[in-house]
Amino acid sequence: MKRYILIGLLFFTGVSAFAQKFAYVDTEYILKHLPEYKSSLNQLNVLSEQWQQQVDNNFTEIDKMYKAYQADQVLLTEDMRKRRENEIIEKEKQAKDFQRKIFGPDGDLFQTRTKLLSPLQDKVTKAIGEIAKAKFLDFIFDKSSEATMMIYASSSYDVSNDVITRLGYKPGSVIK
Repeated sequence: MKRYILIGLLFFTGVSAFAQKFAYVDTEYILKHLPEYKSSLNQLNVLSEQWQQQVDNNFTEIDKMYKAYQADQVLLTEDMRKRRENEIIEKEKQAKDFQRKIFGPDGDLFQTRTKLLSPLQDKVTKAIGEIAKAKFLDFIFDKSSEATMMIYASSSYDVSNDVITRLGYKPGSVIK
């Protein structure tokens, strides 16, 4: 009897899985077809090169300061040596801070990239959602990212509230 129930469950699970409609997109491919995307990437490249030039100039100046210090070191008093060393250390700290401010994880380059590309990504995501609804698709995945990412899912398959209820909590009562 248990065998027949198990076979029945597998059959119905299989049938419901086949009723779902899946599709995929390649967002990288799509974005490359948008002139605004190419323009945004060009802007980012120009900014990145300008900022990199500033970083390189800062470190070149520090290198010059250090070489000058090494050449003059034997002629300097202890107090003058300390002062010059501190100037070099301070300049290097400022250069690294600038580099981190521009190229760090939350730096200017990242923020500019987000500002320029987010509207385009939102536009593509909206179009994908509209196509999914028009073609009665349940799920759309993005094949361009390394980790498979779901871009669209029909809300009828969202069981988040069921999980919250199963855990003994009330859906919609978010803790602030």
